[in-house]
Amino acid sequence: MNNDNRGGIVDEKYCFEEETQLTVHKTSVFFPGDGFIVYDPHGELLFRFDSYGPDSQPRDELVLMDAFGKCLLTLSRKKPSLHQRWEGYIGEKREDQDPSFSTHRSSIIGRSEVLVEVYGGDIDEEYHIEGSYSQRCCTIFKSSRESSLREPKAEIKRKVDPTTHVMLGKDVFSLHLKPGFDGAFAMGLVLVLDQMYGGEDYDDNMGKDSRELGPTL
Repeated sequence: MNNDNRGGIVDEKYCFEEETQLTVHKTSVFFPGDGFIVYDPHGELLFRFDSYGPDSQPRDELVLMDAFGKCLLTLSRKKPSLHQRWEGYIGEKREDQDPSFSTHRSSIIGRSEVLVEVYGGDIDEEYHIEGSYSQRCCTIFKSSRESSLREPKAEIKRKVDPTTHVMLGKDVFSLHLKPGFDGAFAMGLVLVLDQMYGGEDYDDNMGKDSRELGPTL
């Protein structure tokens, strides 16, 4: 991890110079709803996540891979944790390795944001995720320690077929990235959100109602 690049939390190669839209497909390897594949704007495979099993219950460790199967990020669930805390480790997790970031719900009851704390060197940062992941409508904001301002860095949105203008099902959605924001980090947060909220059907499961999201990316 390059601590001089504030965007490269996982790998600076996934920090695109221009605003970028990735296509995320929740798919299956052997069983329905088994994993994710992510494509770049040119239709090339960028990331993948495979769970290899029929068990739809929450898992304690998730591994985000690149197109060639290299481990980019390991996400580990902390137990016990009423706030559903997860920790992120760059590459394959080692016993002596410190987490690079952690995520948790801001409240154990009712509507709540997901808070993300990034550690390491001079890049201690905090992010907030608001909206409805179950409806594929939420925003990742970077918070300022000096003010109450929040800067939108990525957004999960329903995808519309460009030829028919029909909204696709929730198993295919877009991940919009602001310039310089780490796409691998953003996709790691998607995996955590899917574990927290993937089985829920209501709109306002995080923070503000989905109609009150920040600026469109």
